[in-house]
Amino acid sequence: MGSSVVLMRTICFAVFLGWLLVWALIPTKVYKNTWTPKLNNKLNSTYFREQGKNLLLFSFPVMLIALLGCVYLHLQKKPNKLQSKRKMRSPRLFFSQRPVLVMAPLGIVTAIELTIAVMFVAFLIWSLANYLYVSFGHLHMHKAGEKVWQAKFRSVSLRLGYIGNTCWAFLFFPVTRGSSILPLVGLTSESSIKYHIWLGHLSNALFALHAVGFLIYWAMTNQMAEVLEWSETYVSNVAGVIAIAIATVIWATSLPRFRRKMFELFFYTHHLYILYIIFYVLHVGPAYFCMILPGIFLFAVDRYLRFLQSRNRARLLSARALPCGVVELNFSKSPGLYYNPTSILFVNVPSISKLQWHPFTVTSNCNMEQDKLSILVKTEGSWTQKLYQQISSSVDRLEVSVEGPYGPNSAHFLRHESLVMVSGGSGISPFISIVRELIFQSNNNPDYKIPNVHLICVFKKSADLSMLNIMLPVSDAPTELSKLQLQIEAYVTRDSEQPKTDTLKELQSIWFKSNPSDSPVSGALGCNSWLWLAVVIASSFVMFLLLLGIVTRFYIYPIERNGTEVYHYSYKCLWDMFLVCVCVFLASSAVFLWLKKQQNAIEVKQIQNMEVPTPTTSPSSWFHTADRELEESLPNQCLVQATKFHFEILLDVKGTDVGVLVCGPRKMRHEVAKICSSGLADNLHFESISFSW
Repeated sequence: MGSSVVLMRTICFAVFLGWLLVWALIPTKVYKNTWTPKLNNKLNSTYFREQGKNLLLFSFPVMLIALLGCVYLHLQKKPNKLQSKRKMRSPRLFFSQRPVLVMAPLGIVTAIELTIAVMFVAFLIWSLANYLYVSFGHLHMHKAGEKVWQAKFRSVSLRLGYIGNTCWAFLFFPVTRGSSILPLVGLTSESSIKYHIWLGHLSNALFALHAVGFLIYWAMTNQMAEVLEWSETYVSNVAGVIAIAIATVIWATSLPRFRRKMFELFFYTHHLYILYIIFYVLHVGPAYFCMILPGIFLFAVDRYLRFLQSRNRARLLSARALPCGVVELNFSKSPGLYYNPTSILFVNVPSISKLQWHPFTVTSNCNMEQDKLSILVKTEGSWTQKLYQQISSSVDRLEVSVEGPYGPNSAHFLRHESLVMVSGGSGISPFISIVRELIFQSNNNPDYKIPNVHLICVFKKSADLSMLNIMLPVSDAPTELSKLQLQIEAYVTRDSEQPKTDTLKELQSIWFKSNPSDSPVSGALGCNSWLWLAVVIASSFVMFLLLLGIVTRFYIYPIERNGTEVYHYSYKCLWDMFLVCVCVFLASSAVFLWLKKQQNAIEVKQIQNMEVPTPTTSPSSWFHTADRELEESLPNQCLVQATKFHFEILLDVKGTDVGVLVCGPRKMRHEVAKICSSGLADNLHFESISFSW
C-alpha cells in the first residue's frame, strides 16, 4: 500500500507540473503559431468544436488529479499504528514553514508561501509580456483610421483580461471544502482561505483594469456603442459589463473594513458569485470557460453535496451552557464518521437565520467519543447571542443543520517533541480536540512518545476560565491523564482579582427531545467518502463530456455545417453551464440517495437490536450525575492542579522541536508569529489556526 500511495502522489505531482507547463506555454509565439493549428486540427472535432483542445489540455489533467487524490486520501484516511521513534524533518522544511512576513494586509506569510506568491506574480508578468510581444507583432486595426498606439492600448486591455482568467483557474480550489486536491499538498480549506482572498483581489484588480481600459479605448475611438453590444458570433460586451458590476459589489464588500463591521452584508453579497460566474462565462466564451472549468466543476460538486447533507436535521442531544456566554453543543454522530482534531463543522439554525452558516471547531474526539460530536460556541455576535438565548430558555428541541466536518487529513501535531498551544478566548476550541487526541494516544499507544503539552490560555475575564471545565470529555469511564505531560497556564487580562475556585464548576446542562426525522451527523458520502467522491467526480465529468459531445455533434454542428447559419455564441456558453449543473446534480444525487438508503437501513437495524433499559430517572438527571462524577473524579482534579492562573503573558519553552499552535485574535497570532520568525529560537515551528489572516 505504501508504494502505491507514493506512486499516486508522484503521478499527481507530474500531471500538475504538466498542467502548469501548458499555462506557461500559452502566451508564447511557438504555442500560437506552431502548436495551436496542429492541436485544433486534431482535437477540435465535430463533437467538441473549439472546446476540444482546452478540455484536453486544461480540464482533463486537474480532474485526473482530483480523482487520484480521492484514492490517495482513502488509503491515508485511517492512521497507521504510531511508531515509537519520531522521524525528524529536514531543517529546510522547517525553514520553509517559518513565518517570514507578518504585516497587514498580507497577514502571516511563511517562507514557502512567499516564494510561491513571488513565483506566481512573476509568472503572470511573464505571461503578460509574452502576450503583448506576440500581439504587438501582429496588430489588428479594428476601425478605419485607428492609430497604432490605440491598437496597442486595446491589446494591453485585452491581455489584462487574459491574465485575470489565469487567476480564475485557481480561484475556487481554496473554497472547495471537501477538496481532494488541497490535502495532497498538506492544506485544508480553512487554512487556504487567504489564497482565495489574494487571488480574488488580484483577479478583480486585473478585470477592473481590463474594463476601464476598454471603456477608455471605445471613448477614444468613438465606439461607446460597443458597451451595449451582444454579439451572436463572438463574446458579449454587455455580459462583461454586468459581470464587472457584480464583481465590484462583491469586491467592495469583501474588503477588511466592510467584512469586519458589516459581516452579514459581506455574506449575502458574496452569494452573487452565481450571477457573476454566469455573466463571466457569457463574456469569455466556451473555449476560455474550459480553461477554468476544473475549479468551478469541483466547487459545484462540493457545494451540491454540502446542500444535500444540510437538508437533514442533525440530532442535537444536549448542550452545556457556561456562565461566560459559551455553550457546548453535543450532536449524535455516526460511529463510522472519522475526523482529525481541529476539524471544522458549519452550523445553521433555521429559527435564527435560514441562510447564515457559521463555522465552529469540533472539540470532541472521534476515537474517545464514537457516538457524539461536540462544538464550542462563544457569544460574540448577534447570531451566537440569539443561539445562546434560545438554549438558555430551556427549549425542548432545536432544529439544526450541519455541513462537515472538514479538517486536516492527519494528526500532524504528533510529529513534534513538544507542543505550545496559545489560545485567546474561544480560540481554545481546537486545542481541546488536540488534548483529547493526545489523551487517547497516550492510553492506547504506550510505546509512542507523546509530545509534552504547554497550553497557554488568554481570557478577558475570570468567568471565561469556565471553558477549561470542558477540557475533558463527559464519560462514565475515568480519563487517565498520568501518561500525558500537560501544563496549563491561564492569563486573565482585564479582571484584577483572583478568580474564585467555583468558577470552573458552574455549568448548566440541557437535554433536548429527540425527533424521528433527525439524523446523526455523518459525512455526505458516508464512511468511504473519498472513494464515493471519486465516483461522483468521474461519473459527472464523463457524463458532461458525453452530453456535450452529443449536443454539439447532433444539434449545434448541423446548424453550422453549411456555413449559412451561425449558432448563437452565448447559447453555447449556456449549454456548457447547463450541462455542468445537470451532470453534477444527477451523479451527486444518485450516489447520495443510494448511500442514504443504506445508512437508514443500518440505523433501523441498530435500533431494533438495541436493548433500551427502563429509566428510573430523567435524562437530565443522568447528565447532571455524569457531570458530578467528572467533577469529583481524579483526572479532573489533576487537570485543575496542573492549571496556574496568572495575569501576564509569557512564552518561554525549551526543546529541540517545539510546535507552536496559536488560535485567537489577529493581534495575538501576529505577536506569536513574530516571536517564531525572529530567529532567536530555531526550535519554534509556527502554525496558525484561523479563518482570518
